[in-house]
Amino acid sequence: MMKGNINVSVENIFPLIKKFLYSDHEIFLRELISNATDATLKLKHLANIGEAKVEYGNPKIEVKVDKDNNKLHIIDQGLGMTSEEVEKYINEVAFSGAEEFLDKYKDKVEDAGIIGHFGLGFYSAFMVADKVEIITKSYKDEPAAHWTCDGSPEFTLEAADKTERGTEIILHIAEDSTEFLEDSKISELLLKYNKFMPIPIKFGTKTETLPKPEDAKEDDPAPTQEVDNIINNPNPAWTKQPTELEDEDYKNFYRELYPMQFEEPLFNIHLNVDYPFNLTGILYFPKMTNDLNIQKDRIQLYQNQVFVTDNVEGIVPEFLTMLRGVIDSPDIPLNVSRSYLQADGAVKKISSYITRKVADKLKSLFNNNREDFEAKWDDIKIVIEYGMLSEEKFFEKADAFALYPTVDGNFYTYQELYDKIKANQTDKDDKLVILYASNKDEQHSYIEAAKTKGYEVLLLDSPIVSHLLQKLETTKENISFARVDADHIDNLIKKDDTKISKLSDEEKTTLDTLLKEVIPSEKFSVQLETMDSDAAPFMITQPEFMRRMKEMQATGGGMFGMGNMPEMYNLVVNTNHDLVGEILNTKTRKKQERLINQSLDLARLSQGLLRGEELTNFIKRSYEMIK
Repeated sequence: MMKGNINVSVENIFPLIKKFLYSDHEIFLRELISNATDATLKLKHLANIGEAKVEYGNPKIEVKVDKDNNKLHIIDQGLGMTSEEVEKYINEVAFSGAEEFLDKYKDKVEDAGIIGHFGLGFYSAFMVADKVEIITKSYKDEPAAHWTCDGSPEFTLEAADKTERGTEIILHIAEDSTEFLEDSKISELLLKYNKFMPIPIKFGTKTETLPKPEDAKEDDPAPTQEVDNIINNPNPAWTKQPTELEDEDYKNFYRELYPMQFEEPLFNIHLNVDYPFNLTGILYFPKMTNDLNIQKDRIQLYQNQVFVTDNVEGIVPEFLTMLRGVIDSPDIPLNVSRSYLQADGAVKKISSYITRKVADKLKSLFNNNREDFEAKWDDIKIVIEYGMLSEEKFFEKADAFALYPTVDGNFYTYQELYDKIKANQTDKDDKLVILYASNKDEQHSYIEAAKTKGYEVLLLDSPIVSHLLQKLETTKENISFARVDADHIDNLIKKDDTKISKLSDEEKTTLDTLLKEVIPSEKFSVQLETMDSDAAPFMITQPEFMRRMKEMQATGGGMFGMGNMPEMYNLVVNTNHDLVGEILNTKTRKKQERLINQSLDLARLSQGLLRGEELTNFIKRSYEMIK
């Protein structure tokens, strides 16, 4: 038997491992199973090239809990190690890296978590164990070895009587980590980190029901047998070529990823690139809502089928964090902090590739089945609009598939919309005015007024639409967007023709004075307009700029302080309407005020601004007038 000291001059390495290397001690199981997987896959490679003269077979990794003896076993059938290799890889290599780690990071706790870069993965076992054993036999024809260490720099290394190829790690679980002796906890960790590892992982057994024999009676119980409980799927969908998969395979994999998600995804994007970096994965577009606070962290990040994180902000473009699915890349370091990941050059390239790939897929879906794409638009628009706002490259590509729906249910790309409305909706200053509504019901009268003129009205109702319109106005040439209730329609798209007012300038001055005396100036700005005689006598509008800035403030961005400003509205008064003439010519002040207040309340009612006590009083007053 050999005794010795691990080649490390820093005597307190183990407390540091336990305290700083990982914020989450549960990660030890991922590390040890990753090592077992590597050992198995390396053996497969050596067997394939003829360097290892062994039968590879169908190896698996086994995890066993021995609660009575406070032990956890991880057993593989991989390469194994000779005594010399244990000495080299366990005692020397890891701890030469450990010293480098300590020199660099012992004063920077927040930067801890990069254990894998220094060969320390195996030593994560000491976060939960006060003694660790390795019993290992190499695929080479050499004796087995037994290494033991109790968490001090001292170790023992002796011969073992193990006869089967592979390595068994035995963790003597520490008193403060006994949760890792519970089957339920180990099962939870295996499913979290190792659900898609490429080598089958056995954790106990399960009872499997077999088909009944042909001669069995109806009341006879079906036969059963005990089989290995394999907790992982070694060949998940993203590791296959798209040509090998049908729609149903993608849907089944979605259910496997999100067993509690009952709605089917709308469509998927299969990622597969091997240059200038390696990346595979499948992203799913779930049904979206207009809620920008929907749960993110749905995309799972893997490195060679080992789970890394489901907090992918800064790794994938932000607008895609609303999607679901898997991204797997060996170029994403396994054990790094997210701040490191976000600054990593390879990760930035991956992020821009994913953006491009998603844009290309959306374009192809649009081109191949436009009708289906339009039907799904409401469920995906929030992601696309968010992408147009946040990623310049995506914005450029989105011109080919971003849709602008109308209140009548038609869909246009930007170019199609431009071509359709240019002749009719260009104002006297040669600017194209694109009209839109945010709510068909609330803005119905304004929409109808626009449609009477032959204008198209878009229906844009997502919470970030104000930001998007601002972006489009600064990017596209000589256009502006105006919500249909931002002003009277003739003011929204000003043409050269001017209407003649029925009122003289003197009558207008008298009317203006009267209205301003009755109507509260802190809420409404009175605006006399010469309009068609059949247009509404009183119309409430909210200036586009002010309303849009308030909306932008509410969803982040926009002009400082706008969100706290009181609501201000314009009251547009049609001087050509008979009712306005009657108000002006009524002899008694009391009747004038009643007509003004009733007309104002009708205008407020049409905008949904009449509520509570004011609405109750309006209804009472209306009944009195009917009587």
